[in-house]
Amino acid sequence: MHSSRKLSVALACAEGAWPHPGWPAPDDPYVERALHLRPPYTVPEDVDVVVLRCDDPSEPLRELSAIGVPVIVVSPRRDTATVLEVFRGGAGYLIEGDYCTCMLSSAVVGATVGHTYLSPAACAALSEGARRASTGDAATERLRGMLSPRERQIMELLSTGLGAQEIGLRLRLSEKTVRNNLSNIYAKLDARGSTDAVLRWLGAASVLRI
Repeated sequence: MHSSRKLSVALACAEGAWPHPGWPAPDDPYVERALHLRPPYTVPEDVDVVVLRCDDPSEPLRELSAIGVPVIVVSPRRDTATVLEVFRGGAGYLIEGDYCTCMLSSAVVGATVGHTYLSPAACAALSEGARRASTGDAATERLRGMLSPRERQIMELLSTGLGAQEIGLRLRLSEKTVRNNLSNIYAKLDARGSTDAVLRWLGAASVLRI
């Protein structure tokens, strides 16, 4: 988990203005400052996370991914193809009108520890894409059967975009216990992290490697 140091965020707006001028609030427990960037993007070294706001995230996401800083996409697009492309690229996805600034702060924190945060509508689009891409329900069920009942509960929540802290609150577990369970889950599913594990859980691991 990140240290007690509050985070620095770069806001990359490909077009239009940033819709949350009051974010981060002075009392935001996680994010200290937000710097505004314009293309072509040059991200300062002290930035922890980039929030990319644009209509079509494909090209700017590829540009920012090469920098090596976690990215969260904010876009009005909610079609399955776009959500899968962003998720496959390892970025979080918040659909405009489908999140609040508290969720945005949570997504920023999650990105620093490798969690891919999705807003509810983005989760629904991802699940639909996974359902279409699944080539064998029996194989998916065998994979899920490798997990304990508690691990399956955790994966159900992880696949809806929740992070370890939120999962712990839902299941009345400590964040450390959730993270220990996630480590076991990744090993059992042969997953490289939360993104890979969710796609395997949904039966669409191949989507990640297209």
